[in-house]
Amino acid sequence: MTIDVAVIGGGVSGLATACELQRRGHRVAVLEREVRVGGKAQSQRIGGYLMERGPTAVSAASATANGWSEALGLDGQRLDLGPGVRQRYLLANGALVGIPPHAFGFLVRRYLSVPGRLRMLAEVLPAWGRSRADESVTGFFQRRFGREFLERVIEPLVGGMFAGDPDRMAMHAAYPALVGMERRHGSVIRGLMRSRLGGGRMPGRRLCSWHDGVGALPRALAIRLGPCVRTGVTVRTIRGRGPEGFRVDTAGGGVVDASAVVVATPPHAAAALLERMAPLAAEAAALIEAPPLAVVFLGYRRSQVAHPLDGIGCLHARTEGRVLSGVLFSSTMFQGRAPGAEVALTGYVGGARAPELARLPAEDLLAMVRSEVADLLGITGPPLLTRVCHWRHGLPQYNIGHDNRIAALRAAEGALPGLFVTGNYFHGISVASCLDEATRTAGRVEAFLTGRSRAAASLPPARGQAAARC
Repeated sequence: MTIDVAVIGGGVSGLATACELQRRGHRVAVLEREVRVGGKAQSQRIGGYLMERGPTAVSAASATANGWSEALGLDGQRLDLGPGVRQRYLLANGALVGIPPHAFGFLVRRYLSVPGRLRMLAEVLPAWGRSRADESVTGFFQRRFGREFLERVIEPLVGGMFAGDPDRMAMHAAYPALVGMERRHGSVIRGLMRSRLGGGRMPGRRLCSWHDGVGALPRALAIRLGPCVRTGVTVRTIRGRGPEGFRVDTAGGGVVDASAVVVATPPHAAAALLERMAPLAAEAAALIEAPPLAVVFLGYRRSQVAHPLDGIGCLHARTEGRVLSGVLFSSTMFQGRAPGAEVALTGYVGGARAPELARLPAEDLLAMVRSEVADLLGITGPPLLTRVCHWRHGLPQYNIGHDNRIAALRAAEGALPGLFVTGNYFHGISVASCLDEATRTAGRVEAFLTGRSRAAASLPPARGQAAARC
């Protein structure tokens, strides 16, 4: 089998890259080890419930995500964030405190102490210095907003968004937009306020999904690609063939010869594939941690739950000593996640905060999570439905030194023309970020293929052959 581009990995990144290249007229093949596409973007219907095993929403502000939704015919299934989402919840001394989703939310609620709120407001002063390239998330927010804001707002936020540890996470890699605000405006708060005055909205209100969940996106991409997608195919090796491109050997799926190869797998898998061809890049990929994560899905009758569930969910600071890093109120976020008189909750355990907990058997996790959500949300009686999903490798961690690791991977692309690497560990873990990165990757691949074609056309014809005529 000879094609233009072999894409290894059938998650959102790989599928979107392949789809964009196919749209531009290139012959592609997607090789996916699992029997289904989507990577972690898996949505499962269970009776009247819908469980998201991975990402639960997409940024409604992303032009790229909106473009794909329209192009794939998904706009008719699109769901905006439900009207029941009125605040976000954080845990303080064992009790949930609702924070309105507007710029002054932390000022009008007593979640932070008076000194903590005053220190937060003092961020607008020019006395807090500028970010360094190796500054951690902890260092940045403690410097600009104070210790209390860091521990009670940022630490649970990082735990919920990245399943990460702010002490180890690199600020420049994880939150480049906030670093940019500090550089341009001298203050994150000033930057956010200017964005608001320009018509922006708080990020938590700008989410969307589809009737059948986020998994509808990779399914639609795979349908668009058609027979180009081959599931249940494990890639064993990638070998360079000089000017002829690459040979991809698969276990039981034959050999694929391609002018270019896109590695769109998680970092640990990319490390194994790159080990022979690009050992320095493989070493860099292997250093990108992705600690295990467990997703616990629970369904209850609405009458069993005392809490109003009037938010996206709740996040818990590490100092609260909880098993859960957070819980999403899934049926409040989007319609169709639970039958009419029932509600759906999704809890998250593990990540960098407590990787050992994510490895526990399903029965043990369920017992702990059921007890904890009952305490947090005033739930009585057993759930109507339970499911547990274990991810051996969870979300990639943008830890200090991440920029150097990405640079090593990009250097491999330069040293091995025709080899490309993409995924959620480059410029953001969100679905929208993956789509943006896939578009950039497709552009780099096309530039390579175009340059290769021009170079081939400029060569003199081989002896005994006439030059091709237009």
